[in-house]
Amino acid sequence: MTRRADDTGPVTEVDPFDLPEWLGEQDVTWRAGSGLRTGHRVTGRLEGPGEQDHHPCDLLAVDEAYPLPVLDDQTRSRAHLAWRHGQVLLLATEGSPLTLAVPGTAFDADLALDALSRLAKAVGASPEHYAVLLRIGHDAGPGRG
Repeated sequence: MTRRADDTGPVTEVDPFDLPEWLGEQDVTWRAGSGLRTGHRVTGRLEGPGEQDHHPCDLLAVDEAYPLPVLDDQTRSRAHLAWRHGQVLLLATEGSPLTLAVPGTAFDADLALDALSRLAKAVGASPEHYAVLLRIGHDAGPGRG
């Protein structure tokens, strides 16, 4: 277990085999809870066809460093290494039992799709069985929008 660099809570790696089985066996939709343009964390949840099939899943841009880094250097480096090898680092953070750690400081549609495609592969599913519902949101930074 590591600590986030801003010291707001523990961060642990998640083994894809510890995730619910339906993520690799059924059609899955990731539904954004916040907009892509709102910052380095996009909240969301994974939903399957069953009423009980839902699991929180956030996207985290690991290179955001203002006012404080969102992750420690070691965890951020592991996220970059996983990405370089066509994978995504899966984390549990204080706010979400599943967070996809993605290189960058913000998200666009392509990056979100790529991250969720890598999650599908991590749980043994074809990305063809995953759908993504995005929210646009509003620009978060000063001087934007």
